[in-house]
Amino acid sequence: MTGQTHHGIGFGEALRVWTRIALLSFGGPAGQIALMHRILVDEKKWIGEARFLHALNFCMMLPGPEAQQLAIYIGWLLHRIKGGLAAGILFILPGMAAIMALSWLYVLAIGAPPVAALLFGIKAAVVAIVFQAVMRIGRRSLGNRFRLTVAGAAFLALFLFQLPFPLVILAAGFGGWLAGRAGLTAFSADHAHGSGASAPLLDADSALGADMPDHAHQSPGRLMAIASLLLALWLIPVALIVQLAPADSAFAPIATFFSEMAMLTFGGAYAVLAWVGQAAVEQYHWLTPGEMLDGLGLAESTPGPLIIVTQYVGFLAAYRNPGGLDPLLAGTLGGLLTTWVTFLPCFLWIFLGAPFVERLRGNRALASALSAISAAVVGVILNLACWFALHYWFARVDDRTIGPVHLAIPDLATIDIAAVTLSAAAMLAMLRFRAGVLTTLAACALAGLAIWWAI
Repeated sequence: MTGQTHHGIGFGEALRVWTRIALLSFGGPAGQIALMHRILVDEKKWIGEARFLHALNFCMMLPGPEAQQLAIYIGWLLHRIKGGLAAGILFILPGMAAIMALSWLYVLAIGAPPVAALLFGIKAAVVAIVFQAVMRIGRRSLGNRFRLTVAGAAFLALFLFQLPFPLVILAAGFGGWLAGRAGLTAFSADHAHGSGASAPLLDADSALGADMPDHAHQSPGRLMAIASLLLALWLIPVALIVQLAPADSAFAPIATFFSEMAMLTFGGAYAVLAWVGQAAVEQYHWLTPGEMLDGLGLAESTPGPLIIVTQYVGFLAAYRNPGGLDPLLAGTLGGLLTTWVTFLPCFLWIFLGAPFVERLRGNRALASALSAISAAVVGVILNLACWFALHYWFARVDDRTIGPVHLAIPDLATIDIAAVTLSAAAMLAMLRFRAGVLTTLAACALAGLAIWWAI
């Protein structure tokens, strides 16, 4: 027997559940994965604990947003290709619409003092949120001195030596793979993603059952046809834009940079943002560090994958480099292009890899590589947190080079006491009193408004 083909879950019912998940998916990837676990495993009992964790581990080994890829994977398990498409598209639609509207509002109202005050407060919350992510992921990923060493090395490689982000992540993964192949246990994978509140739901007791469904047994020809179609939808528009877009526009760099990001961004949303933020600010000069903080704050306050902030980056890039188009039209097209090349590859990775995912079960070398990447990600996110904090707390940060070392030296005379104080209060609220992301964002935004009003 090859598995259940009639699990009793209607496609319409699944659409309603995926819509509910999309509208409630605040709090970054950790919160979104926990939400899916609660609804799909604990509440609906559509998928068992072991299969959910196996799917999550597979998605974490892929580039791109793991929460959206997990939704695509489970949607594919339930209702084939159309199920994966529905789950993946619905997962990003609310955030995509919200970020587009907020991007318009941002460029039209940024000069208004009340808006600037609100964003000043939001930046303090973002600094606290990223430092909280360092601690949360660190507690899960840094269980011994070997992992701590990898995290520290990743931080120094980025913060002091400015090595390319993909190189740091791939080096960590390769080192972990070698350790796993050698039988070392330093990077043995953790298996603690579930809620732990009750006995786990067995695969056999779920709607999907324990066996793989019939559509997991794809012929090589069909897999290649699906992969070819998705590759064409991804790469043909990129090639046309590179050839035809005006030279003074941002469309070609947007298409190529975010396509590279889609292939190389291992390690989750915050790790991706470390690369995107610094490249967009320091390499392409599309926006300032403060504007990147603003975008992350807007993304944190909307549903959907946190990496949807790339749409905001693409919007500002095209808005400021329109190539003869109306800036708002160019910004809209730039944001949509960014979203297309960022998220379409996720469907390719899942539809091509999911039929083979069972072959990854119990593979020690791959699990060890993933664990080493998870450790490096802690250092990557710490670098992001320090970068954000320095540019928020100080009006001037100088870059100095001493041999291979690149130092970011803040001008102490330009310190913003209000920014430091508000950041400290936000960190205290989140780390000590367990305040939620939305609560902290709202409180900091109001505090920023109050500071402006008092001044």
